[in-house]
Amino acid sequence: MITVTRLNGKQFVINAELIRTVESNPDTTITLINGDHFIVGEPMEQVVALTIEYGRSLRRLNPPS
Repeated sequence: MITVTRLNGKQFVINAELIRTVESNPDTTITLINGDHFIVGEPMEQVVALTIEYGRSLRRLNPPS
């Protein structure tokens, strides 16, 4: 799971394993495999970095930081 921020400033958690695409147009849009879309305040590169770190933490069997 990764924590991201809605444009209104509220944080929420997305299951990183369900992310299909991340686009920057200009706001960052996360699309899940079920078709749901979320627009977040973090830049695309940060969402990708959070997702990669989440995957690494699973392989280390440690909770994500």
